[in-house]
Amino acid sequence: MPPVLSRLPAPLLARIRRHEALLYALVAGLFTLWVARRFYGSLHFQLANSVAWNAPARFADNHLRYLQDIWSAPLDDVFIHFDFARSTARGAPLEWVPGNGYSSGGTSLSYPFVLAIGYLAGFRELSLMHWAAIIGTTCTLGLLLALRQAFHGLPRWTSYLLPPVLLAVGALDWSLFSGMEVALFLAVWGGAFVAWAELSRRLDEPQPVRLWRDLAPLAFWCFTITATRPEAVTTVAVLALDIGWRIRRKNGWRDAFFAVLWSGGPAALVVLAHAVTNRILTGDFAAAGALVKLELNNPLLSRAQVLDAYWSNLKYQVVRLTVHHFADNIYTGWSVWLLALLACVPRATRRYALVLWVSIVTWMATVALNGQVRWQNERYTMPAVAWLLAAAALGLAVLLDPRTLRAGLGKPLRVAGPLLALTATSVYWFGERSHFTDQVWFFGRASRNIFEQHVAVGASLRRDLGARVNRVLVGDAGAIPYVSDLPALDLIGLGGTFRLPFAKATAWNLAAGLELVQRLPASERPNVMAIYPGWWGSLPLWFSQGVLARVPVRGNVICGGHTKVIYATDWSSMDDAEHPFGLTAGEAVVDSLDVADIVSEQQHRFKLNRRPGGWVDMKKLAHPRSPERALWDAGRLAEPGLIQSAELRGLTAQGHARLLLRVAPAQPARLAIRSTGTLLGELELKAGDDWQELSLPLPSGALHSPLPLEFESLSGAPILFHLWLVQSR
Repeated sequence: MPPVLSRLPAPLLARIRRHEALLYALVAGLFTLWVARRFYGSLHFQLANSVAWNAPARFADNHLRYLQDIWSAPLDDVFIHFDFARSTARGAPLEWVPGNGYSSGGTSLSYPFVLAIGYLAGFRELSLMHWAAIIGTTCTLGLLLALRQAFHGLPRWTSYLLPPVLLAVGALDWSLFSGMEVALFLAVWGGAFVAWAELSRRLDEPQPVRLWRDLAPLAFWCFTITATRPEAVTTVAVLALDIGWRIRRKNGWRDAFFAVLWSGGPAALVVLAHAVTNRILTGDFAAAGALVKLELNNPLLSRAQVLDAYWSNLKYQVVRLTVHHFADNIYTGWSVWLLALLACVPRATRRYALVLWVSIVTWMATVALNGQVRWQNERYTMPAVAWLLAAAALGLAVLLDPRTLRAGLGKPLRVAGPLLALTATSVYWFGERSHFTDQVWFFGRASRNIFEQHVAVGASLRRDLGARVNRVLVGDAGAIPYVSDLPALDLIGLGGTFRLPFAKATAWNLAAGLELVQRLPASERPNVMAIYPGWWGSLPLWFSQGVLARVPVRGNVICGGHTKVIYATDWSSMDDAEHPFGLTAGEAVVDSLDVADIVSEQQHRFKLNRRPGGWVDMKKLAHPRSPERALWDAGRLAEPGLIQSAELRGLTAQGHARLLLRVAPAQPARLAIRSTGTLLGELELKAGDDWQELSLPLPSGALHSPLPLEFESLSGAPILFHLWLVQSR
C-alpha cells in the first residue's frame, strides 16, 4: 500500500482492503470512459460539423439530435463486420450479403454474431456503431480487469498503473474504439490470461490438479480466441504450451501432452474447421482475407521477394511503434521496450512478463506476413502493443516497489528505482501527449471521411436508384452495401459472391477478376458500380455507359481517393466472348480453356513452371463478326522461358481435331505447343490490333483424353487469351 494511505485510520483501511477490487474496477472504468469519450466525442463533433456543412438548416433545427444519433466509423472495414452482422440477424450467417452465399471474407468468426445481438435489439442502420462502441468500451474494461492478474506478486496499489499506461497510446485506443474486433479479441484473450494465471499459480502448490476440470476454463477461452481471430492460434499456443510445461514438471510428460491437447485442441479445431469449410465452399483452405492480404499468396512475388517483404514488415512494426506511436523522436520510445524487459527480471513478475513477451513476438511475426500491415493506423499490430504496454506497466511497478527491487535487482537500483520511474514516465508523457491528441483528431476525421463518402454513396444508391439496382460493384466492401442494403459484388473478394474466387483472381490483376464477372448470368452482373476510378485502370472506361454521381470527400485522411464515382455499367463486350469464330462446318467445341479465368484454369489443371510469371492483361477490340461492337477478353503473357500447361478433355479417336488459339499480338512472335514433351507444332503470330484465331491440327497420336498441353514462347511475348479444342463430328 502506498505510504500516503498507510496513515489512514485502521477501520477505513480495512474497508478499503475489503472493497479494493471494486475500487480498481471503478478507477479502470473511469479511465476507459474518459478515453472513450475523447474519441467518440471527436467523432460526434466532426460528424456534426459535416452535417452543418452539408445541411445547415436541418442541422440548426435539431442540433442535439445530430450530435447524439449520427454515427460512423473510422474504417470502412468496420462496416464489413456490420454487413456480416446484419446477414446473421436476417438468418444468413457467414454471408456478406444475403443471397451471395458463404463468404470467408470476415476477419472474425464470432464478432458478427456479437454485433447481431445489438442489431436484433434495435441498433439498426448507423446506430449499430453505437452498439460496437458499447462492446469496445466494455471489452477494454474487461482487458484492464483481466491484466491485473499480472500484478499478483506485487502490492495491489501498483496495478493502478495499468489503466493510464495501457490507454496512454492513442493508436491503441483508436483501434480499441474503432468498431473493429480488436477490443473483443483482447477481452477474450484476457479471459484466457486469467485462466492461465490462476492455473499456473495452483501448479506451484502441492495439491493435485484435476486436468479435465481445471483446464476447462482455459480451453474455453482459447476456443473463443481463435473464434474471434483464427490467426491467433500462435497466441493460444503460448498459453497452452506454458501450462503443458508446468504440468510436466509436476505430473510428467503424459499429463503435459494431455494438458496441451485439452487446452489448445478446441482452438485448433476452430481453425481446422474454418479451413475445411472454406475448402468445401470456396475451393481454398485459406480465407479470402488471407488470399488478398498475405504476401505468401501474392502470385506476383517471387519467394525471395516474399521473404524480403516479410522482414521489411517485421522491421516496420518495431520502428513505426517506437519512433512514431510511442514518441516524437527516435530515442524516448525505446523506454517502453526497456520497461517491458525489466519486468522479466524479478521472480514476482517474470512468468507474466515472459508470456506477454512471447505473445508479442509471435503476434508480430504472424502479422509480418500481412502485406497491409502498414495500413489503417497499424491496427493489425495493436494486440501486440496492448501486451507490450501491459509488460511496461509491470516494469514500471517493479521500479516503484522496494520489495521487488530488493529481491531481484539489488540495493542501488532500489534507491534509484522511483527516480528512474519518474524520469521514464515524464519523458514518455512529454513525447506522447501530442500523439494522443492527434489520434483523437484522426479518429473523428477518419469517421467523418467515411460518413461523407462511403456512407453518402450508399445512401445515394438507396435513395436515388433503389429498385433499379440489381447489384452494385464495389471495391470497398463495407459501408456502401451496408447503407444501401442492395445486392453487391466485391471486386477485391472480401465479400463472397456465388462461390467465385474473386480474392484469388484479383490478386493477379483486375482482368482476372473481370473474367469472373463474365461468368455471372447477365441478370446477375452489376448494373451499377461505385468505385475510385484511379484504382481500376480501364474498368470505368471500358465497362461504363455514363457517370450517375460523384461523391467527393473533404480533408481526406482514410479514404482511398478524393472522389468516389457511381457509374452505370455496360458488360456487352463480354457477351459471346466465350465462343470461337473460326469453326468450320461439321466442327464442334469439345473443350475450352479460358486463360486468366481462375475457375477455368483450375478445371483444366493449369500450371505455370515458375513464379512469378504469367502476368494477366486484357484487351477490348472490334468483334471479328460484328465490327460495330467490341469483344473483350483477358489472358496471360507468354514471356520466353515460361511454360503454361493445362489438360483438355473430350477428344475421341475418330474425326479430325485441332486447336484454336485466340491472340492479339502487339508484335511478331513464335509459339511452340507440346504434349508430354512431343512437339505438336509451332505457330507464327503476326502483329495486329485485332482478334486472331490461330489453328493447329492435331496428329492422330494426340487424339486422346485427357490431352496434356504445354505452351512456350520461342520469340516475342504474346498474350494467350483463349484455347478451344474442336473436333469434326
